[in-house]
Amino acid sequence: MYNKFYNLTKKPFQLNADPDFFFGSKIHSRALAYMNYGLTQGEGFVVVTGEPGLGKTMLVRQLVHNLNTENIVIGVMVTSHVDSDETIKIVAATFGIRYEGDDKTTTLEQIKDYFIDQVQQGKRVLLIVDEAQHLPKGALEELRMLADFVVDGIIPFQVFLVGQKELAQTLYSPDMDQFRQRIVATFQLKALTEEETKVYILFRLEKAGWNHKPEFEDAVFQDIFIFTEGIPRKINTFCDRLLLYGYLEELEIFKPSDIEKVVKEILEEVPQPAAQTENITSPIDFSDQLPIDSSLAERVRYLENNLTSLQNIVNKERALLRKAILIQLDMEDVFNKD
Repeated sequence: MYNKFYNLTKKPFQLNADPDFFFGSKIHSRALAYMNYGLTQGEGFVVVTGEPGLGKTMLVRQLVHNLNTENIVIGVMVTSHVDSDETIKIVAATFGIRYEGDDKTTTLEQIKDYFIDQVQQGKRVLLIVDEAQHLPKGALEELRMLADFVVDGIIPFQVFLVGQKELAQTLYSPDMDQFRQRIVATFQLKALTEEETKVYILFRLEKAGWNHKPEFEDAVFQDIFIFTEGIPRKINTFCDRLLLYGYLEELEIFKPSDIEKVVKEILEEVPQPAAQTENITSPIDFSDQLPIDSSLAERVRYLENNLTSLQNIVNKERALLRKAILIQLDMEDVFNKD
């Protein structure tokens, strides 16, 4: 809707992980460097973790986009909750390996034959597992055994695990020591800084043909950073909503007041669960005043108690507001996700 109004050639803040919109922030460039380093090792596991919305899938697509596929066969596997036997079948299906029935042993032999065939062609096999936090320990163990397979002194199979922080918790549990010994590189993604948030927004706009319409006052970027916490997916969701607002209001310049209005709109759309409203502390009743002849110590204690109560109310209200913001952004992620 707003593309024509702002003379944009494409949607700048789409949620789809398009490599053309890859933003090489300091943290994302470093993560990509770790992934490429892992590739040069030609064996073992590379692990990348991070909170939802930080750009893990974009990293995967950028890596695949830049790889020379003449000597690497790449398979991308997006997991749900699967057991170890299902994992073997999914690996086979990912690389187009035909298997019949439920015989795990036969499927494993077919996968190994595939590895041998690729080595003979001068190629190796890379499996990238997205949403890897869903893999149970048994499934990870199956991948470990596949990664231990050797053909004529060559390890043909390497695995990249990309997932949320729960993946790291699984890998660093006491009984996963044997698996951890095969990790050649690991990296944890973090959010963008305030300055990177501004550069990120302008970068995506320019990729979409932006010619300084609309304009942005400098203070706008700080407000967006505070609201989105520098998380790329949340930035995309919010900025998409902001441009829609600008189109409807026919704005050619965005000011902090516009950010405030869009934030208010989003918060008003957030359903308030009963559990969140029942526990709100009622205002302090100051009608019960101390007698005039109270001692100084009693008055100090009285003021300290009321100040503590006020601070508790502020903290609770602040926590509720933060929850409301996060709930709304998560809801928008669900409705807008491909």
